[in-house]
Amino acid sequence: MAEGFRLRERAVLHFNVADFAVAVERVSDSRLRQRPLIIAPLQATRAVVYDMSEEAYGEGVRKGMPLRQATRICRGAELLAPRVSLYHKAMQAFLKELQGYSPLIEYGRADGHFFVDVTGTHRLYGPAPDVGWRVRRHVRTSLGINPIWTLGTSKLVAKVASRLVKPVGEYIVTAGDEAIFLAPLPIHLLPGLSANELLKLQEFRLTTIGALAGLDRDQLMVPFGSRCDYLHAASRGVDDSRVCGPAADGESIACEHSFVDDTNDEQQLHGVVAALVSRAGFQLRTRQQVARRVGIWLRYSDGGQVVRQASCKTGTSGDVLLQTLALAALQRAWTRRTRIRSCCLVCDRLQRRSSQLSLFAEVEAENGQCRQKQVTGAMDTLRRRFGHGVIGVGRQYSGNL
Repeated sequence: MAEGFRLRERAVLHFNVADFAVAVERVSDSRLRQRPLIIAPLQATRAVVYDMSEEAYGEGVRKGMPLRQATRICRGAELLAPRVSLYHKAMQAFLKELQGYSPLIEYGRADGHFFVDVTGTHRLYGPAPDVGWRVRRHVRTSLGINPIWTLGTSKLVAKVASRLVKPVGEYIVTAGDEAIFLAPLPIHLLPGLSANELLKLQEFRLTTIGALAGLDRDQLMVPFGSRCDYLHAASRGVDDSRVCGPAADGESIACEHSFVDDTNDEQQLHGVVAALVSRAGFQLRTRQQVARRVGIWLRYSDGGQVVRQASCKTGTSGDVLLQTLALAALQRAWTRRTRIRSCCLVCDRLQRRSSQLSLFAEVEAENGQCRQKQVTGAMDTLRRRFGHGVIGVGRQYSGNL
């Protein structure tokens, strides 16, 4: 190694807008700032809490709680229906503020969470803490929301730090202090632990992260099996996972449906998936792109979430193959008896559609592929002229959309 050269420590910022949906609603209507607020689908017969303000949380309201129970606990709360499209717009506006500082930005879907890798950018934008202060000031001024920000050498450390300063604040964990920082904290603050793992840790009376870090891999292997490596590394603040920026071959396309009433009806869910495939396929064909992976994101009525994918090597924008992939992903994701609150379809690993003509037109004609392309093209023409809902296939109406 050349003299004077050393590997620079990673610098990962985590921005988190506590109770993101509530924060966006309060920016939209300032009258909501002085009262407890609960966001839930008001027309659903079995509605559950989508998000709640800090005041409602203090009264005992939690995400995924039945709305009837939440209103009994917090009687003076203002009730609002979720506006997911508005929350997505707020996420995109926040993202634009961050894109000037790093190309490596990882974020969720309308949840107010962002990881930003600013390693090596100090010559352009100053030390990483300055970036955190600057972004919060700009976001507070331009968007009206006040995010938490934390700094660590990994996503895991920055994530844990953000859980200590809710609803507003900042926290910096300097390089080399990760294990010391984590040691006295309650074990439930460690990300990635399942309910069963937390219960098992409690049975072993491991209540702090430091107590877990005191065990070696062999000791953890007996009760936790293959998870021992993660638990051993995470309890010491070791996390080599990268901040995943946008895919190089294109952004994803996402379409979401929230059920009026939580459901586990197979026919209804298949109808919803068909409708989402129709919308995603139309966007792909309009953008002259194909998707090589299709994902299904199910959000259950108790707040649980499951994401599964199915992929194809060549990529497609046709509704038939997209639906085949989507149903395969749905089958992998739908493993619980709990009712489903919403379903999101995501098409990613996008690339430009090839303009080369088929070398096997006769085979395609025999298989009906040419006919399918002609029908799809005619339907797309009608949708561009009269709107997407003017026409569709039979399956997408089986869910009474």
